[in-house]
Amino acid sequence: FGEEKSSSRSQSAAVGPALERKKDPIVDRMQQLEKARIERRQQVQEARKTRSKEEERNIKNGNPGDIDFQKLIAVYRKSKKGTNMPHSPEILKICVALRKRPISEKEIKRKDHDCITVLNPLVTVHHCRTRVDGISKYLDNGEFQFDHAFTESETTEDVYEYTARPLVPFVLEGGCATVFAYGQTGSGKTYTMVGIQRRTTEDLFQLMSQYGPRSLKVYLSFYEIYGGRCQDLLNNRNRVEVREDGRGEVHIVGLNEELTISADHMLELIERANGNRTTHVTELNDTSSRSHAICQITLRDRAARKVIGKLSLIDLAGSERGADTKENNRQRRLEGAEINKSLLALKECIRSLDSGESHVPYRASKLTLVLKDSFTRESARTVMIATVSPGASHSDHTQNTLRYADRVKHKKVGNTFTSPPPSSVPMKVDAFNGENKGCSYFEKSGPNDQIEIEVNDEWNEEDEEYLIERGESAFFPSKSEEKEQNSVDFFIEKIYSEEQNLLNKHIESMRVGADMLQAENEMLKRVKSSGSFDPEMYISKMGPLIERNISTMAAYKQQLEDFKVLLKEEEAMAARDVF
Repeated sequence: FGEEKSSSRSQSAAVGPALERKKDPIVDRMQQLEKARIERRQQVQEARKTRSKEEERNIKNGNPGDIDFQKLIAVYRKSKKGTNMPHSPEILKICVALRKRPISEKEIKRKDHDCITVLNPLVTVHHCRTRVDGISKYLDNGEFQFDHAFTESETTEDVYEYTARPLVPFVLEGGCATVFAYGQTGSGKTYTMVGIQRRTTEDLFQLMSQYGPRSLKVYLSFYEIYGGRCQDLLNNRNRVEVREDGRGEVHIVGLNEELTISADHMLELIERANGNRTTHVTELNDTSSRSHAICQITLRDRAARKVIGKLSLIDLAGSERGADTKENNRQRRLEGAEINKSLLALKECIRSLDSGESHVPYRASKLTLVLKDSFTRESARTVMIATVSPGASHSDHTQNTLRYADRVKHKKVGNTFTSPPPSSVPMKVDAFNGENKGCSYFEKSGPNDQIEIEVNDEWNEEDEEYLIERGESAFFPSKSEEKEQNSVDFFIEKIYSEEQNLLNKHIESMRVGADMLQAENEMLKRVKSSGSFDPEMYISKMGPLIERNISTMAAYKQQLEDFKVLLKEEEAMAARDVF
């Protein structure tokens, strides 16, 4: 029995190590997995703490928003370091500049981050995208090139120095110059234009004093174009009329032109006019400029009052996409449609001026009509300053602004631009800590990277193919869309025309009513003074007046009913998202 027990022990002792040897790989693997799981949990916790601290630090530094996208943008900017070119002041026939404003307190509160990179003369819009998996993040970069590109750290003085300042001596020598500020509402164009108006005024009178006594007088006129109508901002917003005479010269009838005697006097008038400008609350801005404000400085000969030079400083109305005006009332919708129509007409006129075409479509809108001299004179110079908002939530608006400014100026044959190569560092952003770990998350380079682009003045199929590659062909409407847009433009003109006719009928009815009231007073005085009543004389005098009053009021009522029908048609078009 003892021998059997010892033998069983020896057998179990021999089997035990064998079993342990068979379990070792599994146990080791399980232990490794458990250890890795604990390490990952610790890394995730540490990453979350680090991310939270980084978010707090970014918020304190005034740069909130998605950390992953901010890191991708930071890597992009680091790869482009040293490519920023210095500005050079020069007078170009068409100068297109861009200014990026600083991020605002409102954008910081909603945790909006900066998605615009400005490296003169290049501007890059970083569209923050997420892949279909809902986790992977990447940048879709759109690049544009301008004559000047100004960052948020550059002041209005810097913008003026390289864009508008060279135009002041040019105007004193007999030139005609125009400066536009264009951009989305709330992007800082009015702020930029007010600064340019002040600096232009100071430099103008300073240069005039340096040139010595000259037979020149400086006149200022300031008016706005609102809803297809011109209003004098220096004369209680009185309505003025735009007329073109038989010689093709455009006149603004009734416009007040103030003689200025000093820079302070002119600045006082400009400040008063800016305060009278039309502003309204829109979806994007509480004080959006809804009119084109035109500040015209005219130099005239003292004796003959002949125009020697002219400088127009224009703060364009804030542009908005049609999708952002759906919730607006009728007035805001019509304003937006009229603004977009005039901006498109302006773009075509500037392009015609740049390309030297014989025909300039300045009659396409009231804005381009009053600026006919700026487009038809050989000695004309134009500066457009496009302003953009840096927030990622405005990237689509910024893209539209940059496209507009980019298409304003043709690039001549031979003026080529080779865009810099994309970042050579593929990027992956970890879902928790945002570290670079591979190539799952990457920076998407644009289709124009590492290719040379030549743009001719003539439109051809290659241009269309290029835009299709960039996904921008939708910017150019099809024939059916052009036909629909033309019908919309015609309808808007009809509304404004009928509105004016309605007001004219109202004024006529008031005038007829005043004439009748005066005739009634005279008739009653005559009856009282004579002491007798002549029925035939009374009927002969009052009958025609009453008939005239009835006829006028009937026409006024019919005009009112027609206008009601027109407004119902507008509501139906707005319901179909035509505007």
